[in-house]
Amino acid sequence: MHPAFSVIFLTTLIGAGQGLLLALFTAESYAALALLPAQSPTFYTFGALLALALLAGGLLASVFHLGKPSYFITRAWRAATQWRTSWLSREIIALPITMLLVAIYALLHYSGWDPQLIASGPAHGQITLLAGTLASLAVIALFIATGMIYAAIRFIQEWATPLTVVNYLLLGSASGFTLATAYSHWQAPELTGFYASWALLITLVAALSRGAALYRNSRIKRLSTPQSAIGVRHPQIRQQAMGMMGGAFNTREFFHHRGHLLLRSIRWLFLLLAFALPLPLIWLGSANDDTTLLLSAFVIQYLGLMLERWFFFAQANHPQNLYYQVV
Repeated sequence: MHPAFSVIFLTTLIGAGQGLLLALFTAESYAALALLPAQSPTFYTFGALLALALLAGGLLASVFHLGKPSYFITRAWRAATQWRTSWLSREIIALPITMLLVAIYALLHYSGWDPQLIASGPAHGQITLLAGTLASLAVIALFIATGMIYAAIRFIQEWATPLTVVNYLLLGSASGFTLATAYSHWQAPELTGFYASWALLITLVAALSRGAALYRNSRIKRLSTPQSAIGVRHPQIRQQAMGMMGGAFNTREFFHHRGHLLLRSIRWLFLLLAFALPLPLIWLGSANDDTTLLLSAFVIQYLGLMLERWFFFAQANHPQNLYYQVV
């Protein structure tokens, strides 16, 4: 498939925002049960606003994937009308709902209004906990919807696996918790070790999960063949031409037009940037109380995730390329 940078920015930006919201709510839940020091509302307010900015940036990037971005306001609603059958429609619905709940979560912390819902409950600040729970559920639903857009396409065998959804969840969470580590070192240093531990764990698990997907995809047995593509059963078929004089939408959008050497280079580079380098940077940054290392870990990991997403699309082999393979 041809990687579209608008979709690459969309999925990586909203993934980081979703992960950051999960990180904030995790710390608040621990603090509500007196397992972590309580933080000021400012910490959660600015953190939630940062998550909201990342979600909004992803939404803005998605506009440039439209054929005519100017139609976004007048025709975007039509994309949500097929929510009964389309995961893309469900994502389009889930994203603004998530943004609304994150905004409410930030507003409640900013206002300081946080009464107890249940007087005998063990947790303190139950209104914000309720808002955080709803926002976290929306975040998880958005992760699932985004991943299922691709996992549900059965004829693209590289995507048609539960690992696609799992990787969207883990990679977004990894970048969000890595960002939370750097953010907490600035706003709440006592939480740096907590976030660093989670960031290391999630990044390691994400590396294992993404590696499993790479291993699986390298051993796919193709369901489509040149024989099935053109309906001829002859054992030896070799294409000499693509069947037309020039390029077309099919040849532009369903193939990346890059060599195997570049794909292999991108694969090793994203593994290095998204997983191998952030792990020691997070550990050293938290151990040495170094904000620069922690922020560098997020920036490097985010760049690695952009390359990972490019490779995710480029590696996908549309069956129609069996027919248009010679250009």
